[in-house]
Amino acid sequence: MAIGQKRDLAPRLWSPDFTRFFVARTTSTIGDMMLPVALTAAMLESGYGASGVGYALAAHITPLAIFVVFGGVLSDRFGARRMMIGADAGRLVFQGLLATAFFVTTPPLWVVLVLLMSVGLGTAAFQPGVATVIPQIAKDVQAANATLRVSESMMTVLGPAFAGLLLAVSSPAVVLAVDAATFGISGICLLGLRGIVHTRPEVRTSLRRQLVEGWQEFRSRTWLWGVIAIWMLGALTVFGPNQTLGFSTIAAQHGSFVFGLVMSAMGVGSVVGGLLATRVRPRHPLRAGSLSMSMFLFAPLTVALDLPAPLIATGYALMGAGMAFWLVMFHTSVQTHIPAALLGRVHAYDVAGSFVMQPVGRAMAGPVGEQVGARPYLFFASAMLLVCCALMLSVRAIRDLRRSDAS
Repeated sequence: MAIGQKRDLAPRLWSPDFTRFFVARTTSTIGDMMLPVALTAAMLESGYGASGVGYALAAHITPLAIFVVFGGVLSDRFGARRMMIGADAGRLVFQGLLATAFFVTTPPLWVVLVLLMSVGLGTAAFQPGVATVIPQIAKDVQAANATLRVSESMMTVLGPAFAGLLLAVSSPAVVLAVDAATFGISGICLLGLRGIVHTRPEVRTSLRRQLVEGWQEFRSRTWLWGVIAIWMLGALTVFGPNQTLGFSTIAAQHGSFVFGLVMSAMGVGSVVGGLLATRVRPRHPLRAGSLSMSMFLFAPLTVALDLPAPLIATGYALMGAGMAFWLVMFHTSVQTHIPAALLGRVHAYDVAGSFVMQPVGRAMAGPVGEQVGARPYLFFASAMLLVCCALMLSVRAIRDLRRSDAS
């Protein structure tokens, strides 16, 4: 039966449309992973210092958290494919202008920030369409999400390395230009999608009304808003401290080379988790995903215990595997339980809720860590991870949500 399933799944997944979408997302993701490296080098070479790097990264991510819900409305109104292609075209232009500015001269800080905010607005317009497109181009939604997660995990490792290689032989402007070109490749691939159907609403409602409809759909599903509420708690008390204090402690104690190896181990673990998600199809996906998310515990805990570098790398690999499996289970649940006409808006509220507390958690971690110590705060983050997983499993709507095709 296993052999028969392999033969059956391949043609269902790797259709021409999914192949084009896979290339679009893989190309765009490697560009996304190159951008922080390029921006850091560009801002430092231009004399803006670490503060300038922070301003640039914030300018790029903030529009996504603020405007993604409007992107969801526009995606449902005008069609996901059309919005994604337009977003790629806009990001190609604005990031191309940013690369040109660094080629020609040292651009003023406000110019850099405005262009990065424009690129971020493009991402806010693009992201809701991802959830809408996948169920239309792949009959096996879980396999599609898992395959894309494997690709994204690999690009997380390869993107920064490729950016570093380019910086060694060229300049930050070249890396920014290469990143801009990835948006062009993505847009061309999306132009080739043929199986996307957009059903226009019979009655055109206002933007405000569509926002309200999306919110009502989001709020009516306890499992969905429950996950996001718990995720916000995790971003504040677990993910933020790990990213700020965990990463900095590894780099300070073991050096940048070891830190790079630990990040690579996390990427490898994410690949393993994604591959596992292509095979394991639990009847209750969020229950299985919550259990897998508990492996995040090993990342902050190994750092807090001051374990040797190989064990820390193992802890981060386990974290990557657990989180990748969770993300596939969650995104598949959203894409298969939400009506297609509302999926863009509902996914946008999901994205906004997932992002809103991340900068707060990262910003809090530094001052709190200075007051109580980095390792005690990482022990606290480890305990809060278990609390978040227990909360997931304690909510019946989350725990008992069935896979959409489960009898």
